Amino acid sequence: MGSPATAGPPVSALAASMQAGVNGATVDAAGAEHSRAGPGARIVSLVPSITELLFALSLDAQIVGRTGFCIHPRERVHRVPKVGGTKAVKIDAVRALRPTHVIVNIDENEAHTVDELRRFVPHVVVTHPLAPHDNLTLYRLLGAIFDREREAETLCAALQARLDAVAARAWPEQHVLYVIWREPWMTVARDTYIAAMLGLVNWQTQPVRYGGAAGAARYPTFDFDAPWLADVDRVLLSSEPYRFTLAHADALRHDPRLAGKRVGLIDGEFVSWYGSRAIAGIEYLMNFASA
Repeated sequence: MGSPATAGPPVSALAASMQAGVNGATVDAAGAEHSRAGPGARIVSLVPSITELLFALSLDAQIVGRTGFCIHPRERVHRVPKVGGTKAVKIDAVRALRPTHVIVNIDENEAHTVDELRRFVPHVVVTHPLAPHDNLTLYRLLGAIFDREREAETLCAALQARLDAVAARAWPEQHVLYVIWREPWMTVARDTYIAAMLGLVNWQTQPVRYGGAAGAARYPTFDFDAPWLADVDRVLLSSEPYRFTLAHADALRHDPRLAGKRVGLIDGEFVSWYGSRAIAGIEYLMNFASA
């Protein structure tokens, strides 16, 4: 996951973005239309979860660049050259790879980076899934662009099975604080992908409302003296982007302001990574919530 950026307008998945279009074209989350790529496509992914998805779509031979945070699948991604980080992209390194397509995300990548890339990359594909079911559209978008419709539909079937399984169970409501950073402490708003994932098991993120600037409101700061913490049942310390440890959890368990609340670690990759990781992520959440 990443801090807010503006690679394009935040388009809702319900607004028919990222859909297969007419005449063999596809439309991404910024409303840009992309023709179908040929077998010579050269893809740079600046989004860790998308890089993993591209491998799941059997596009190994076309992936020519990635960020240093693109670490999955571990046994295959190591051969792909790095081009910096999600927020510190080395533009010259990307240019040297001569990509036909660069895949970005509205939350993960900076707007000025995307603008620079558009000057020399024929296709900058913008993604912005906001909820687990948006992955169905994401699979089909990339499957259509890169001629991997069959692989995309296989992923769709697997994800839909997980979505059906989690929906078939009654989950007791829990109010949760999902912590992504410290110094300052930061959490997630309810319009984020993370909050939507947690909602599958009826875990409702707190607080309900946020102040501040629009971007900051999606990943707001907080302190443990906030009155709304009285409504929190469970505090979840994510493994990313800040790598919380058992020591952090133990310290918070002994904080009198959190008396009576469950405090524990949660694997952020399973909760915040969309793409193919969402399939395993839903199963992980079901097991986690059942424990």
